[in-house]
Amino acid sequence: MKKVITFGEIMLRLAPIGYERFIQASQFGATYGGGEANVAVSLANYGLDAAYVTKLPKHEIGQAAVNSLARFGVDTSKIVRGGDRVGTYFLEKGANQRPSKVVYDRAGSAIATAKPEDFDWNMIFEGVEWFHFTGITPALSKSAAEICKIAAKTAKDKNITVSCDLNYRKNLWTKAEAGATMAELMPYVDVVIANEEDASDVFSITASGTDVTSGHLNHDGYVDVAKQMVDRFGLEYVAITLRESFSANHNDWSAMLYDGKEACFSKKYSIRNIVDRVGGGDSFGAGLIYGFMNGKSKQDALEFAVAASCLKHSIEGDFNLVSVSEVNALSGGDASGRVQR
Repeated sequence: MKKVITFGEIMLRLAPIGYERFIQASQFGATYGGGEANVAVSLANYGLDAAYVTKLPKHEIGQAAVNSLARFGVDTSKIVRGGDRVGTYFLEKGANQRPSKVVYDRAGSAIATAKPEDFDWNMIFEGVEWFHFTGITPALSKSAAEICKIAAKTAKDKNITVSCDLNYRKNLWTKAEAGATMAELMPYVDVVIANEEDASDVFSITASGTDVTSGHLNHDGYVDVAKQMVDRFGLEYVAITLRESFSANHNDWSAMLYDGKEACFSKKYSIRNIVDRVGGGDSFGAGLIYGFMNGKSKQDALEFAVAASCLKHSIEGDFNLVSVSEVNALSGGDASGRVQR
């Protein structure tokens, strides 16, 4: 079975019921999620041997986070136990023209205070074919950034394919800090995943003729962005998700994949009545990893990834709980949503 390692922070997610605002809420639903954890769950659902690496406290909340992964088949045996707290984030879901909001409470979390010697990457990477992390993890602390670099370098030395979703988060660090740190990590990365804004925010690489707030996207501009990233960092692939946001509930969703020579674009999905868009980018990344690891063509891997992330918008919580057959059905053209019986 093909083996993948993802590394990052899993958090407790607390959200008001339905579309209530924070100031209305009298109760919060509790789930778990985080960029790399979301990828691991998707890949386990697709039948890959997906292991998640992080550090979590030994108390019951830390164990609940571990259990949330294990129940979906993720290998949690390499999670280090220790530290004082599990990071938390609060999510207020937007509707119509009111955007969603996220408030972080993750300072001093177990993974943010972890030390490089907590992780034996030579042992962790035994038999592994793919390693995935995001730009969120090195943003947590200087030690987390150092751990990411050690992990990525070790993976590269072992000829393991390394992917990174840039995932810039302005609430965690500045653009200058992100640019400097991520530039040090890029030499060890083969596949970069980004959205419309990440390349600009992290590396000041922009797409001409595009305004993400108005929903206007210029495909030629994104090819140029991907080319600049490949030329600058020697990447094998750059994937860019293309979200055209008309409201919190209505997005058009597609993506582009560039291999250093030519670009391919996916079909576009019009997603209305969005249930939960958190984890949409992670589900795309997981779909792309699955496609590549299973020998799909560039176009087919891209279509699988976009279809998988489209389906995620219909599922509550961070995790994309869909099967390969469901993704294949959508990517193959069955978007009717008809009852299956």
